[in-house]
Amino acid sequence: MKHRCFFYLLVATFSTWPAAAQMADEPYIQLVGHHYDAAGGFGEARPKKVVVDYNSIVHVLTDKGLFRDFPDYQLAPDHTYRSLADKVPVDITTQESTGILFYLYKDKFLTNGYAGTLDTKLEPGLYSRISVGKDLKVLLVGEKKAALFDGNKKIGDLTVPKEAVIDIYVAKGQFLALTAKAIYKLEGKAWKVMHEGLDMTSLVFSESKITVGTKNGYYTIDGQGKRATDTESRLPVPAIRKMLLTGNDELWFSTADGAFRKETDRYRYFASKRWLDVNEVIDMAADASGNIYLLTPTGLNMIEQMPFTLAEKTEFFQDRIRKYHMRYGFVCAPQLPVAYDLTSEEIIDHDNDGLWTSFYLGSQVFRYAVTGEEVAKRYVWESFEAFERLLTVNQLKGFPSRTFEREGYKVNDPDRWRKSPEEGWEWKGTTSSDEYIAYLFVASLMDQFIAKAPEEKKRVADFIDAIMTHILDNDYYFVDLDGKPTTWGRWNPEYVNMYPAEVYDRKLNSIHLVAGLQLAYALTKKESYKTEMFKVMNEFGYFKNMLPSMYDMKEHIVMYDGHTMGDGWNHSDDEMAFLTYWPLYHYALNDTLKQHYADIITDHWKVELPERNALWNLLTYGTAGDINLEDVRWHLQEFGLDQMSYAVKNSHRKDLELLEPNFRGQTTKVLLTPGERRTHRHNANPFDLDGGSEGNSVLAGDEYLLPYWMARYLGVLK
Repeated sequence: MKHRCFFYLLVATFSTWPAAAQMADEPYIQLVGHHYDAAGGFGEARPKKVVVDYNSIVHVLTDKGLFRDFPDYQLAPDHTYRSLADKVPVDITTQESTGILFYLYKDKFLTNGYAGTLDTKLEPGLYSRISVGKDLKVLLVGEKKAALFDGNKKIGDLTVPKEAVIDIYVAKGQFLALTAKAIYKLEGKAWKVMHEGLDMTSLVFSESKITVGTKNGYYTIDGQGKRATDTESRLPVPAIRKMLLTGNDELWFSTADGAFRKETDRYRYFASKRWLDVNEVIDMAADASGNIYLLTPTGLNMIEQMPFTLAEKTEFFQDRIRKYHMRYGFVCAPQLPVAYDLTSEEIIDHDNDGLWTSFYLGSQVFRYAVTGEEVAKRYVWESFEAFERLLTVNQLKGFPSRTFEREGYKVNDPDRWRKSPEEGWEWKGTTSSDEYIAYLFVASLMDQFIAKAPEEKKRVADFIDAIMTHILDNDYYFVDLDGKPTTWGRWNPEYVNMYPAEVYDRKLNSIHLVAGLQLAYALTKKESYKTEMFKVMNEFGYFKNMLPSMYDMKEHIVMYDGHTMGDGWNHSDDEMAFLTYWPLYHYALNDTLKQHYADIITDHWKVELPERNALWNLLTYGTAGDINLEDVRWHLQEFGLDQMSYAVKNSHRKDLELLEPNFRGQTTKVLLTPGERRTHRHNANPFDLDGGSEGNSVLAGDEYLLPYWMARYLGVLK
């Protein structure tokens, strides 16, 4: 028979992998978004400005008075000084260098610093802006008049620039005024034009340059006002409102449509309710720790720069899953009847409970393999018990249910639910290959790392034996209660080989069946599984089906049961493939097959590199031996603590290098960070620019836990 030369009947052995450079779990900055709850009439006020003083107290100026921050992200009226509590400042600022807060009222300016000694009366209504130098020079500017003070002592009245003043600044003791057309420097008592521009909106100052924001990007000038750079307008949103240079030299920009931060080779965009209550940002400020405060017309938001380690993130997700995401041993992603309200969560079926739980179960398997913690083993067996019940809750032999629930509580897809022979229960049918690959992945890990006693080995073997027997007894199909094959539980050659070689379903389903038969043979030692594997690989051509390169996959329309297949890349196929690669490789019958499998895996890994997926990298490293270590680090560190669903939009951005439409749906040359994209699982296209929903679900974080613990087990991460 063709390919018979590959089938040396050797006992499968678990591979070793080459040594990779190990990365230490060093602290990094985890960005976390917070929305402040406002009280005391803030909802009726018009926010104007946010200022952070040297004590990292956040002050928000409104037309109704001054508000400040309180613990647990609360914003309320500032009653720190009763003598000022009922007064409404016109402006506030902090003194250059010291960060002491100064207030400008209609009839005076003052500070509570310096023991309250600076409290200067003014002619009412003349001034609307205040700036204070490190030498206690105080500049006041209004529409028609300006004045300069030395502490409480007035130096003299000043004229104002001829155009409307947008803002005033002090840098190195030098006062400047910005209009849309010019930057003015105060020399003595006169304003001198330092730089002329167009549509200028904001300035920030560093040691040697001034950055100028405009309605169409930004550029820099030197201390004399001479241009130092061209205008940078390839920005997420070019129309800049405000700029901010933090103490650690981060340059931030606010716009009417979100905020962004300049990084070494890109801009990181902060928009959507993940970061902002609304996208319009009025003002920005930073505290001593580098946390950013973003003021909108309706609220205050904080982007916390939290020193974190991957181990701490792991503890966070493991704790959260046990408290909020467990159902009968399955890990679930709650749907929220009230958007963003976690207290309203209703943990309901998400159709693929077995598939999603395989990520969590797998993570705890590798956790146990690394740490030997008995609690990890306990969690593994608890979830595996739920997998086992998928087989027993229905009346079919060896047919795994999608999920199960107590009678009367089904929510989604009512036509898929069937009454269980167990009184008071229902189960969901139409099980697909998505669940099947989870069973293979879980059983292989259980066999390798968890099941030690003979009775434990038998539990795992019986689980796979029942499923594979069902498939073989039903002509390579999952057959539901109606006696018909399910839509996607099909490995029969009539189905598989109807696809051309360049349509991935042909390759993937062949891999699925071969992997299942190999695993079943290894666990049960039944010769029938080995015989069946030879049959499908040789007579049905499944070995040949597995070999085409991923680079050869292309559009080829195939109609199947009302579904259009082959018209674009399905990223669920990536998930189903990489999870299957683990048992496919580790339970290969001989080293020759193992090398073929390694070539298949590496070929797929290369195609996936632009997606920077830590799990795909680690599953490849744990089999074929290839890895991009920096992408593993990047993905694990960038994975957000906030896994709520958000509606996001990036297609309007001017900083992205867009690609021509292509088969794999890669929209940009460089992948956006998870914090800029919609919340999604591994089976979605990470290059989607727009999408998501407003707070109707929250993921558990198991998509992070599995690659983290794999990295620990494989020696990639200390």
